[in-house]
Amino acid sequence: MLNDSTWPVLLTGFTLSASLIVAIGAQNTLVLQQGIKREHVGAVVATCAALDVVLMTLGVSGLAASLGQHPAALQALALGGALLLAWYALSAFRRMGQAEALRADASTATRPVGAVLAQTLTLSLLNPHVYLDTVVLVGAVGARQPPGTQAAFLLGAGGASVLWFVLLGYGARALAPLFAKPLAWRVLDGVVGLTMSVLAISLARQALQ
Repeated sequence: MLNDSTWPVLLTGFTLSASLIVAIGAQNTLVLQQGIKREHVGAVVATCAALDVVLMTLGVSGLAASLGQHPAALQALALGGALLLAWYALSAFRRMGQAEALRADASTATRPVGAVLAQTLTLSLLNPHVYLDTVVLVGAVGARQPPGTQAAFLLGAGGASVLWFVLLGYGARALAPLFAKPLAWRVLDGVVGLTMSVLAISLARQALQ
């Protein structure tokens, strides 16, 4: 149940997940493309969001359970997560100088839902960053939350993923012109970079306490 102590944890999960998921990539391009074509949007959105939620849950629950009795290992993992967040922040700031447009081709022929979902799973599961982001990074931050608040953290992290894919898939026709402008990505990368910097500092401070 959400209360004054769990809301900050939920917000931490939400901001971390949102910062990781909005980076331009093949998966986001596919969701945007299917949204523009209005083809199997629900299935694609549900698949992407469900994968994120499952991997985040495995990361948070697995790391919390396996490392809960080993504070030194948990501390080392948290410091590693802080360094990874700092690297992602630097990468986001670097992308601001070389922003590219996100374009989706809506002219291709309609494909069966099975083929679209197979492509979705391939783009998602064969990308090593998805495991770094969801299992390792989200897992490390989630495992560091106070006992009894992991569920709130996962609610925030999973909620950000679901919200992003729903907006991208069903709002594709309205969002496509915005995402086609490099300036929009520069602003977004700046916000992502700042958010990840704050999270990296916070995680490092918690680990060193």
